[in-house]
Amino acid sequence: MGLSPGGNDGPVAILRCKWCSYRPQWSCIHPTRGFLLRVDLAMPKRIPTLAQERALDQAMAVRQTCSECGRRFYICLSKKLGCCLECHDGTPVDPSSCMTAPALAVHRLAA
Repeated sequence: MGLSPGGNDGPVAILRCKWCSYRPQWSCIHPTRGFLLRVDLAMPKRIPTLAQERALDQAMAVRQTCSECGRRFYICLSKKLGCCLECHDGTPVDPSSCMTAPALAVHRLAA
C-alpha cells in the first residue's frame, strides 16, 4: 500500500502460528507471525533523494566490483575471496551476471 507504520504505537493484534496459539503464555518467535497495524495512523513511505540513491549505489558498487578485474556483478562478491571466482580459481563467469559498462556520454550540439 506504500505506507510505513508512522504513528502506530504498536500492533493492534499479532497473528501467531498454530503451535503458539495453544500456548498463549509463551511468546511466539516464529517467522510466521504477523503484526496488524492501523491503516488510518500509517503515513506514506519516504522517498529517498537523489543524493541518497547515489550514495547507496556507490556503496553497492564497492561490494559488487571485483578488485582484480574491475568487473561489476549483479550480486555482492564474497569478502572472504576478495574477488570474483574467475580471478580466484579460473571458474568461468556467466556473462549475463556482469553489468555492462555505461556508454560514455557524447556531447551533441543542438542543430
